[in-house]
Amino acid sequence: MNEYSPDERKELLALAHKALRARIFGQKLEVPEVSARLREFRGAFTTLHLRGKLRGCLGYVMANQPLFQTVLETAAAAATEDPRFSPVNEVEAGELQIEISVLSPMFPIRAEDVEIGKHGLMISQFSRRGLLLPQVAKQWNLDRESFLAQACAKAGLPMDAWKYGATIEAFTAEVFGETAPGESLAQ
Repeated sequence: MNEYSPDERKELLALAHKALRARIFGQKLEVPEVSARLREFRGAFTTLHLRGKLRGCLGYVMANQPLFQTVLETAAAAATEDPRFSPVNEVEAGELQIEISVLSPMFPIRAEDVEIGKHGLMISQFSRRGLLLPQVAKQWNLDRESFLAQACAKAGLPMDAWKYGATIEAFTAEVFGETAPGESLAQ
């Protein structure tokens, strides 16, 4: 069952588009009044796709501000601050498809209890930390051990660190997005 209604999902996607367009075009961001549910504190990631390929993804694991504010910030940052990509340009801005992942709180999990497609992972050891959203395992056709290994790699740890003392935490996410730029997806 979805936690957010189709209207709330559309509202968050519209806010994400407004935020990234304001950042890219240097415009003032006008934020309308949002519902009480979107003012609840939640962690979230905003993922940008351009012509079916990843174009940026940033987010907050911890719920340190209202969800709508998290989406505004992560959408703008995914478009301009993801170190893996150059900033989104004005032409690309109109072609982006947005996906939002609203996260549950983190919880400890044993490696054998990780469920592909249900759990996202955060693996940490020393000062290193790597996070993969739940949908990554399905998108890349990863099994449980490969998913754990890739989360370790993202943290800059040996791929088997999950077997040797790294902390494994999981979370779930409500994921929704667009099938075409600006067109809400009813997931």
